[in-house]
Order: sequence, then C-alpha cells, then structure tokens
Amino acid sequence: MADSELALLLARIQFAFTVSFHFIFPAFSIGLASYLAVLEALWLKTGESRYLDLFKYWLKIFAIAFGMGVVSGIVMSYQFGTNWSVFSDKAGPVIGPLMAYEVLTAFFLEAGFLGVMLFGMNKVGKGLHFAATLMVAVGTFISAFWILSVNSWMHTPVGWAMNDVGQFVPEAGWWEIVFNPSFPYRLVHTVIAAYLTTALVVGGVGAWHLLKGRASPHVRTMFSMAMWMAAIVAPVQIFVGDLHGLNTLEHQPAKVMAMEGHFQSHPDGAPLILFGIPDSEAETVHAAIEIPKLSSLILKHDLNAPLDGLDTIAREDRPPVGIVFWSFRIMVGMGMLMLLLGLWSLVARVRKRLYDWPLLHRFALLMGPAGFVAVLAGWVTTEVGRQPWVIYGLLRTKDAVAPIGVPGVAGSLAAFVVTYFLVFGAGTIYILKLMAKPPHPNEEDVADAPIRTAGITPAQALDRDGIHPRPDKQEGAE
Repeated sequence: MADSELALLLARIQFAFTVSFHFIFPAFSIGLASYLAVLEALWLKTGESRYLDLFKYWLKIFAIAFGMGVVSGIVMSYQFGTNWSVFSDKAGPVIGPLMAYEVLTAFFLEAGFLGVMLFGMNKVGKGLHFAATLMVAVGTFISAFWILSVNSWMHTPVGWAMNDVGQFVPEAGWWEIVFNPSFPYRLVHTVIAAYLTTALVVGGVGAWHLLKGRASPHVRTMFSMAMWMAAIVAPVQIFVGDLHGLNTLEHQPAKVMAMEGHFQSHPDGAPLILFGIPDSEAETVHAAIEIPKLSSLILKHDLNAPLDGLDTIAREDRPPVGIVFWSFRIMVGMGMLMLLLGLWSLVARVRKRLYDWPLLHRFALLMGPAGFVAVLAGWVTTEVGRQPWVIYGLLRTKDAVAPIGVPGVAGSLAAFVVTYFLVFGAGTIYILKLMAKPPHPNEEDVADAPIRTAGITPAQALDRDGIHPRPDKQEGAE
C-alpha cells in the first residue's frame, strides 16, 4: 500500500472513530431533552411530585451527556481543515453556510436556555423554566435538522453549480439544497432513532431497578413510559425505514445492492438474502440463506420485479459490500428486537404484569444499549455505502483528502483513541453510576449534586443558615 493510500485510510478511520464516538451522545441527548420536556409538562399539569423527581434525576444525566456531545463534536470541525481541507475548499460554499446556520440557530438556542434549564428550577418561575426546557429540546432538533441537511446533500447533491475555481456553489437558491431528495427521510429516521435510543435507555434503567426489587412509583413510571414509547414508535420506525430504503434505491442504487448482497442482477425477481458471507472478489455471497423473490417484493412491491445488481456498477464505483451488508443486518436486527420488546410490553400490560415479569425486565435491560448499536450500525451503512464518494457521484473520497503524511495522521489517531476512551469513558462510567441509583422523592437539583463541601450542598448550607430557603422546602410547595 502506497503512503498516500495509507494516509487516506488512516484519515478515514480517524474521522469515522471521532464521528461515531460523537454520534452516541446526540443520539441520546436529542431524545432525552424531549423526554425531560414531557416530564416537566406532566408535573405542571398534574402536580405529581414523581414527575418532578424523574425530571431532576434525568436532568443530571442529560447535563453530562450533552456536555460530552458538544466537546466530542468540536474535534470534527478541525479535521475538516486539516485532513479534509480539499473537501472543505471545494464544498465550503455549500457546506459552510449550512453549518453556520446550525451554530446561529440551534447551538445559540441551546446555550442560551441550557443554564436556565439546569440551574434555574428555584430561581425563575415554573412557566419560564418549562419554556427553557422546551427551547433546549427544540434546539437539539434544529441541530439535527441542519447537520442532517448537510449530510444528506452529500448523498443526494442538488441545486449546485461549479464556479471558475472548481468549487460547488448554490445555483439558484438554498431551498433545493437544504431540502434535498434524501433529507426528509433521513431526518425523520434519525430523530425517531434518537427517541427510541432514549426510550431503551430509560426502560433499561427502570428494568434494572425493578429486578433489584425497587418497584417505587418513580421506577414504575419511567419504565411504563419507556415501554409505551417502544411499543408505539418501533413500528413507525420500521415503516419510515422502509420509505428511506426506497428513496435510497432511487438515488443511491449501489448502496442498496450492497445492503442486499446482490452482486448479480435478477431480471425475474430478486431473493432476500438473510445471512451469508459476501465475497467481492468472487462476486457472490457464500452460504447464503435466502427467501426467493422477497427482496423484489420489499423494494418494488412486486415479486417478479427485476432488480439490478452490482454487475451493472463499475468495480471502482462499488462500496465495500461486506461492511455494508452486515451493518445493515445489525441495524435491522436491533429494530426487530425493539419491536419485540414493545409488543411484549403490551402483552404484559394486558395481563397486568408489566412490573412483575422478570423475563421482560431482563430483556429490557439487555436492550438498554440496543439503540446505540442500531444508530451506529445505521450510520456505518449510510456512510460506508456512499463510498467511494464523499459527494455522491461528484467528488471521490481519495480526491477530497489533504496532502497529509502517514506519521501525522497515525499519531493524531492514536492520541484521539487514548484521549476519547479515557475522558469519555470516565464520563460514561459516571453516567452509569447515576443510573445505578434509583430516583427517589425530593430528588436533588443539578446545582446541588456535583459540588459538595463538608458533606452538604451549597443550597443546604444556605437553608441551614436561613439565608436562602428553597421553594421546595416551604410549606405547601411541591
């Protein structure tokens, strides 16, 4: 392997590692922000303290996950200017403004209201605090909107022209670029995935405490809410995923061919290959377990519909079939297990055994991280399936990399791996420790939890001295 090819491979691995690590946290915080808004709305509507306690319990976890998401995302912007400076130069007139919109709208909105959400429970009115929580939730969605618009344009580039210096520039206006053909499907699919990821984490935590015999109203409430989310949203996600797949077949057929393992064209109906070992050199799937003509039925809604294979695509334009084939099956497999969990929880509700069915609770606990596995597998399917293009059909990945050397990329990659696992590993362990403790009445605020002096919190010290009595300690307060 030539040095330039090795440098390209290391640069791709570095970006894949950092973006995958980063994607874990927004996938959680997007759904968790909305969950917090629902909890606070229920508390304001019903006045039941368990909703407020759950809000405070998950707010501490949200604060850590949100912080790690922001920090882990900063590194990627630097890579655009170092490892991928050629891409940044060529696509900057299109990509740059969209990324700027994300900062000006979503990030400023989140940053402006996050402090009120985290520390303002006892400092502002209930309505204003709820508004801040809503703004943070909306901000996470807007952030996903712009980031996915950028990513989707790289998959289905439209509305562009080439200027005199070889840069992609908007041709007529921004609406066609922002709402490119794959964007609506990708946005809905990804946001629902974030909601399911959060629901599975909440359900896993609730199942853990139920298995430990901690069947308090707080634990029951969050487990019940999570199971409702899984039961309702998992079927919707499967339907949306099917629509997204049909859109991908229209605009990126090579990706779907790799997902399906179709090396050869099938003029009279293509089989659905459930499992097998793809062999790109031999252009076949060894030991294939398949269902005749089912792929044509799924993709074309006709058992006998013809489907093209990778034999219609030049070898240099094909994605790595093995990676895409298996990452797609991992994603779909996780989706099927989510559907099973939701249906099982409905059976448990009907039989009035939602809180005392240990097998269900063990399954829910095992499914706790399934959302993260699914979103990462889906991301791998999407991005590896786009190869060898960084802007599909227009700019190859090998032509987008900067003139970098192997030692520099290898050294920075090693530093990222060590730093990420140490820093974000420690943060993840701390989140797991918080989750291991059940929510309880009079849950402490974020402002009280992190800093303790002589065994008491700052707010408790003020309460002790009578300087700043907290509203929740006053007679008649929630």
